[in-house]
Amino acid sequence: MEYLEQLGQRAAAAKYELQKLRTEDKDRALRSAADALVRQTERILAANDRDYKTAQSGGMSEALLDRLKLTPERVKAMAEGLMQIAALEDPVGEVMAHFDRPNGLHIDKVRVPMGVIGIIYEARPNVTADAFGLCFKTGNAVILKGGKDAACSNEAITQIVRETLADEKIDADAVQLITDNDRAVTTAFMKLKQYVDLLIPRGGAGLIRAVVENSTIPVIETGTGNCHIYVDEDADLDKAISIIINAKTQRIGVCNACESLLVHEKIAERFLPALGDALREKNVQIRGDGTVQRLIPDAAAATEEDYGTEYLDYIVSMKTVGSVEEAVAHINRYNTKHSDAILTENAAHAELFLQGVDSACVYVNASTRFTDGFEFGFGAEIGISTQKLHARGPMGLKELTTYKYLIRGDGQIRP
Repeated sequence: MEYLEQLGQRAAAAKYELQKLRTEDKDRALRSAADALVRQTERILAANDRDYKTAQSGGMSEALLDRLKLTPERVKAMAEGLMQIAALEDPVGEVMAHFDRPNGLHIDKVRVPMGVIGIIYEARPNVTADAFGLCFKTGNAVILKGGKDAACSNEAITQIVRETLADEKIDADAVQLITDNDRAVTTAFMKLKQYVDLLIPRGGAGLIRAVVENSTIPVIETGTGNCHIYVDEDADLDKAISIIINAKTQRIGVCNACESLLVHEKIAERFLPALGDALREKNVQIRGDGTVQRLIPDAAAATEEDYGTEYLDYIVSMKTVGSVEEAVAHINRYNTKHSDAILTENAAHAELFLQGVDSACVYVNASTRFTDGFEFGFGAEIGISTQKLHARGPMGLKELTTYKYLIRGDGQIRP
C-alpha cells in the first residue's frame, strides 16, 4: 500500500537521524514532550472523551473502558513516564564486551538501536506516549497502530509529541501513527519488513495471535496474563487475603491481575470461607471445584475453560491442590507464561515454586501487580514479553536495542 510505503520510507530516514542524536538532545526532547502533554491536558481529554463516549455507547466492557479512560492524573502519569525515561541511563553505545584476538584484532560488542519498531495495540492510549518515549530514548523510530476505539486520543497524543519534536529541531517522523483503521491496512503493516525491524503487539489474545500468524517482521509477543496465585499450606493467611485482593481487584483490566487461585487442601476449611467473604465484598464472582463450592456456597462450578481464561473482569477461578508440585503442574498447564505467585512462609516450598514455574515473573509473598516496567525501575515499559527469545518480562530500554561488533585492525588478512 502506498500509504504504508510512505510511512515506512519516512521512518527509515528518521532512524538514521535519531542515531546521531546525543543523549542530552534526546533527554531534552523527552522532557519537553512531557511538559507539552501536561500543558495540553484539556486537548487530550477532549479527544479521549470522544473515544470514551463512542466505546460506551457501543457496549464496551467495564475493564476495557477503564483501559481507555484518561484523566488528568493519567495524563500526568504519562508525562512522568517520559521524565523517568529521560532520567535513565542511555543504553545506546554501551560496550557490552571487548576482547583482543591473537592476530591483533580488537573487537567491541556495542549496543545499538533496533532501527524502526512497529507497535500494534488496542484501547490503551497511554501506550502511545510510553512507546514513543522508550523508542526515542533508544534511537529507534516508531510506527504506531492503535485500536480504533482510541483513535482520537492516540492522534492527539501523537500530534503533541510530533509538534514538540519539530520545535526541538528533531525529525517528527521519529513517531508516526497509522490513522487508517481498515483491518487490511493493519495486516499489510505486519508485512512491512522492508522498513520495520521489529513488531510488538500489545493487547488481547486475538490480536497477538493475528500478529504472530500474519507478520513477516520479527515479533516479540507481549502476553495475555492468566496469572495465578497459589496459597500454600504454610502461608500467612491474613497476608494472603490482602495480596489476593490487591492482585485481583486493584485494577481488573490489566495483564498482571490475578485470574486464578490455587489453595492447598490442608488449609481450605480455615481459609476459603474468609477468602470468599473478602472477594464478595469486592463483587468478585468465584468459579471453583467441588471443595471450593462446598466452602463458598455462592461459588459456581469451574470448567476446564475457566482455568485457562484471562477474564479481565470481576471473576476468578479457584481450585484446591494437594502439594506445591501439583500447583506447579497446574500452573504450567494453564498459565500464559506471564506472572505467577506463591504465598508461603516455607522457604523450601518457595524455592520449588520459583524453580518450577515457567513464567517471565515468579513471585513469593507479593502481588502479581508488580510486573510492570515502572515498578521494576525501568521507567515506562513497551510491554511484558511472555516469550523467551530476545526479551522476557517487562521490556525497558535495553530490550529495544540490539548489538553489533566493531572490529579494529592494523592490516590483518586471513591466511
